[in-house]
Amino acid sequence: MTARILLVDDIEGSRRILEAKLNAEYYQVSTAADGATALEIAARELPDIILLDVLMPGMDGLQVCRALKADAVLRHIPVVLLTALDSRESRLEGLEAGADEFLSKPIDDVILFARLRSLARLKVMIDELREREDTSRRMGMAPMPGARLGASGGRVLVVDDDPAQAQALAADLAAEHRPVVETDPEKALMSARGPIDLVVVNLLSRSFDPLRLVARLRSGDHSRQAPILAAVDFDLRDRVLKALDLGVNDLIGWPVDPLELRVRARALIRRKRYADYLRDTVAQSMELAVTDQLTGLNNRRYMMGQLDALLERSSAGGDPVSLLMLDIDHFKRVNDTWGHTLGDEVLREVAVRLASSVRAVDIPCRYGGEEFVVVMPATRLTDAARIAERIRSAISGEPFQVGDREIPVTVSLGVSASDGVEDRPESLLRRADEALYEAKAAGRNQVVIRPLRT
Repeated sequence: MTARILLVDDIEGSRRILEAKLNAEYYQVSTAADGATALEIAARELPDIILLDVLMPGMDGLQVCRALKADAVLRHIPVVLLTALDSRESRLEGLEAGADEFLSKPIDDVILFARLRSLARLKVMIDELREREDTSRRMGMAPMPGARLGASGGRVLVVDDDPAQAQALAADLAAEHRPVVETDPEKALMSARGPIDLVVVNLLSRSFDPLRLVARLRSGDHSRQAPILAAVDFDLRDRVLKALDLGVNDLIGWPVDPLELRVRARALIRRKRYADYLRDTVAQSMELAVTDQLTGLNNRRYMMGQLDALLERSSAGGDPVSLLMLDIDHFKRVNDTWGHTLGDEVLREVAVRLASSVRAVDIPCRYGGEEFVVVMPATRLTDAARIAERIRSAISGEPFQVGDREIPVTVSLGVSASDGVEDRPESLLRRADEALYEAKAAGRNQVVIRPLRT
């Protein structure tokens, strides 16, 4: 997977060599020789990944990284710090600054490109979710944030075939999180079916294949979104590369440094919760797009899409489709007498009684105003008429209790059915509407059917 990379290094020779290597792997590369220029280019070009040298005059790499992570637009760009410093303190300082990876010079090209592929996949996923959320928000459909976006209190699954090592890792994490320890891979997979914020796997486990466990976690419906932090021996390059290829999100050297473990876990959980928030926002926005906010029923847009698909199957030799249209009798009188607030309560109660009177396969929708529609798949006209009568009785049989008032409500219903000859939603709706008009003209509070196309 290719990506747009911003390479920042004050040493021209190092910059040119790494730029040539990146170009050879078909990455699109921009370069900067100092931190201030890097921030300008990042804001203008919005690269997918930033490779950032730490030791630079003026604004060093750590300062640039902190500035990037403080910017609402740029903070989601993965940052890889490159440095000749390989001390524990330098590594932790880089991770605390918000870097996604910390690679020591001289750079191992194979490890670098494997890490870039992994980060590029992550960036594509986050970008897609953010774009959908932005679209929903512009359309006014995105809900307000409700998820916890912090990085503490996560449920962490620790998998290691050595019980003592597993407990030690869990103890290091317990100050901030709720670790669960498993030494058996099958039990680990079962634990991963529950809510998991992070999986920590020891890739040096011998009693089972930890890479196969990673693969199964990534392919599982319940666990594929959980970030995986793998404890590795970086001298085992083939295992490191395979782990990244299988979808491990982050790596930590063995023996594990407790503070580094907590820092990396914190970053992964924060990112996971942000991704979960974006997914939830997109899902809720899609629901808002097809749901009537007053009654909770599906809206007209959803109904038309479902009806069109059902009629297409019906005209191709499938089951017939019936449709009923319902209108609240004298609803204007309700609003004029008791006000629109009570009128809304009447609409909600009609929706409840309507939804309670149809079958599980039926699709009750609010069509607009005081009109409702029920789409009935695989339903003949006679059966649809019986359902319509059941709805009429459920609504008119007992007054609506709205506040301290009892309001009698009746409805008129028109019913139509497809004839299997290239019927369209518009014609089916028109026939139901004509039948509804007849029901209202005949005195209301009744059901009229319209069996044939006119």
